[in-house]
Amino acid sequence: MRNKIKKVGIIGAGFTGKQIAAQAALHDFIVIVYDINPNIVEDAKKYITGRLKRKNQLDTIKKVSYYSDLRDALEDVDLVIEAVPEDLGLKKEVFSQIDNFAPVHTIIGTNSSSYPVSKIESAVKRKDKVLNLHFYPPIPTRPMVDIMRGTGTSDETFETGKNWIKNIGCEPIVVKKECLGFVFNRIWHSARKEALNMWDKGYADIETIDTAWKIFTGMKMGPFVLMDGIGLDTVYAVQMSYFEESGDPRDKPPDALKQMVENGDLGMKTGKGFYTWKKKKKS
Repeated sequence: MRNKIKKVGIIGAGFTGKQIAAQAALHDFIVIVYDINPNIVEDAKKYITGRLKRKNQLDTIKKVSYYSDLRDALEDVDLVIEAVPEDLGLKKEVFSQIDNFAPVHTIIGTNSSSYPVSKIESAVKRKDKVLNLHFYPPIPTRPMVDIMRGTGTSDETFETGKNWIKNIGCEPIVVKKECLGFVFNRIWHSARKEALNMWDKGYADIETIDTAWKIFTGMKMGPFVLMDGIGLDTVYAVQMSYFEESGDPRDKPPDALKQMVENGDLGMKTGKGFYTWKKKKKS
């Protein structure tokens, strides 16, 4: 099974995409990184190179290539993972481009946080070769990946994807039946929704909620720190996807969260979200 995937393409080199690329490179796969934004590509290169150096895998750095042209990036890949923002229309557009440019044998995966691949697969012809492959950053400390089929995903594609997850040092979290949010992300959605509701209604401060979460779970970060790390634009988009699917008013994200996103207060990446963060200096 390992021999079926040798070269992996990551489309979208942001917060999660660059981590997937680094994880694959650390386990001796040839990795292609593409993003439409050259600044994001440069940031991804620094992150991936730095992680490989810290692991003393200097030779592996040569196995990672960075592209600004999608057609060139996908020329001979075996697996492509789409890791663009949580926008269904954008994901369909990217899937269609991958389908047009990648070889016929290439498996196409989405790292979507909430959308089942069945909602994206209409954009491609190869419905037997699509998968949900959802990672939980930071990947080094949460080495697990949800894997879920589309409506026409073949057994061979599914097994190849599952074995690839193992081969990059992660645990495949198998979703037996399609559901919004997959496995742990569905559980995390419930906790996140209640945390946002408590904050919005003024039941408790964010620090109090985070403290209670950390004491009870033993985790180092509470839900509001986690949301700041993910990016509040992504959090809002994911919450909206649940609301659009269920129609349940309880799933609708607070207007206060929407206002934060519109103000550009997106969390760690902008220096301000639920908490205030020091932005990394550009070198």
